Amino acid sequence: MSETTMRAIWCTEYQDPAGLSIATVPRPVPALGEVLVRVHAAAVGFVDLLIAGGRYQVKPPLPFAPGSELAGEIVAIGPGVEGHHLGQRVIGWGFTGAYADYAAVAAAGLTPLPDSLSFEDAAGFRINYGTAYHGLVDRGRAVAGETLLVLGAAGAVGAAAVQVGKALGLRVIAAASSPEKREFALHLGADDVVDYTAPGWRDDLKAKAGPRGLDLVFDTVGGDYAEPAFRTLGWGGRHLVVGFAAGRIPALPYNLALLKGAELVGVDFARFGNIHQLEKARANAALLFDWLAGGRLKSLPGEIVPFADFARAFTAVAGRKAVGRVVLKLA
Repeated sequence: MSETTMRAIWCTEYQDPAGLSIATVPRPVPALGEVLVRVHAAAVGFVDLLIAGGRYQVKPPLPFAPGSELAGEIVAIGPGVEGHHLGQRVIGWGFTGAYADYAAVAAAGLTPLPDSLSFEDAAGFRINYGTAYHGLVDRGRAVAGETLLVLGAAGAVGAAAVQVGKALGLRVIAAASSPEKREFALHLGADDVVDYTAPGWRDDLKAKAGPRGLDLVFDTVGGDYAEPAFRTLGWGGRHLVVGFAAGRIPALPYNLALLKGAELVGVDFARFGNIHQLEKARANAALLFDWLAGGRLKSLPGEIVPFADFARAFTAVAGRKAVGRVVLKLA
């Protein structure tokens, strides 16, 4: 590669992970309000694969490198940027661009990276924990002592929700599809687990939720699992819609919300943190870093995959086989 090119997973058309490959493409130049980051590590999220496949609610213009969160160091600063310097270690995030050696990132979306946190541990921290905190606190109004169900508790965002829920003083029931994933959720601090792929799993959930029912559902899965979870909410419960890893967007009978005085609440961390409430998102991130430094949270376990082996990482996440976070190591 030359000083003006880089490696990138490059989408010239919307396609599923099996069709993606690494290409040599021009290195971006930071525009007004942007910095250029040398990417050391990038998180692999289910939503990133949806975006690459053109199956997300918003489609980025072609061509592009997918990937929404990275950790690295600033190597160039565009016009109009203040408060950042060359060599600064940062977490950057946006809609695309992370799966490349270099990424032009809006300076407003940067979070300084504490020296105590490695690039690999930092990749995915802001999105995973930020989504969990935004969902449970900003949208779900969680109160210590309430009971929370996390659907998809062994995925990166779900696992973060288990930890954040415990940090908030919630009783956490983790729903996951395999013994390995349920054991992982217990290791993270979940109080109880359910197998949501088992026949009649709602009966088990009802027994573990207790007579009051669930107060909160943190739902990263959707599909056939959403309605049984919603039906298990108690009076005034809140069902947080985070994602649809099962592949199908569910539909709920409206009378359930009426009978339970319950709420169906959208959790869109990307728009919250990138567009509508940037200052609040930065404040949340600072709080979460404090919790991490103080031991209230722990870095999410997972797998670090070399960039050249990205297909294995993508396959694990797309097939919902990954346990915890999956990170690509680029430098």
